[in-house]
Amino acid sequence: MTKRQRPIRWCALALCLLLAALARPGHATAEGATAGATQTAWLPLIGGDTGCLPIPAESYATLPMNPPPTDRPAALHADLNLALRGYAPALTFLGLVDYGGHADPDAPQLPSLFADGRTPMFVASYRVYDWDWACNCRGAPIGYPDVTLLGMRTTPGETIHVPDSGRTVGSGYEAFVLYAGAERITLKYTREDNVVLGYTIHLEGVCVEPRLLALYQMWDAAGRGQLPVLRAGQTIGRARGSEIRVAIRDAGSFLDPRSRKDWWQGR
Repeated sequence: MTKRQRPIRWCALALCLLLAALARPGHATAEGATAGATQTAWLPLIGGDTGCLPIPAESYATLPMNPPPTDRPAALHADLNLALRGYAPALTFLGLVDYGGHADPDAPQLPSLFADGRTPMFVASYRVYDWDWACNCRGAPIGYPDVTLLGMRTTPGETIHVPDSGRTVGSGYEAFVLYAGAERITLKYTREDNVVLGYTIHLEGVCVEPRLLALYQMWDAAGRGQLPVLRAGQTIGRARGSEIRVAIRDAGSFLDPRSRKDWWQGR
């Protein structure tokens, strides 16, 4: 082989390796995540990610938050960015579960995540990792309840909506966006910039509507005096693939998303 031929063959080999990498799934660190907090990331098909198409009919507003703002950057806050915590398979019952006790008639209702208001097929269950605030690091999976993140079947590209509740944060709106990234969003049903009071919903596997994401990023960079605010049923994005994952919290505690009396009333 001549010196002139060798670089050409090496370039061809490099191109083959790149194409092979694009053809299979790999692992990538989620945005804002620390080293070690990883999850599977599926590369989009060449030709466009239909799950990320904008939603032209929607428009988004902001409202002031109650001070103070979160005590650290939202992307680095394990209560706001679920990617920092991560989650492990739960391998348990995939259906609605009946718990005893009081049911809040104003709790967010998860069927309204979907345009058709369906009870979706539950396809996977997970246990979110606890967080050790002393070392600011991930702990063991949360022990109770046995499911703290639920995978729900979706059609890639279908619209995802704000779960309806009987509460308001003012001016007819129901939820603030406390965090938004390329494939996740965190909704809060009170005006505090934390999860200490009220309901919080984490959605994974959602391509956040581009204008909503840009609005969040602008106000986040400006100090979070205001954040995007959403009406019940408003479209927040599209399903990236065949599963979205949903966690719901009350006063900071992760609860079971399968609970019929709480999040699936009347089902």
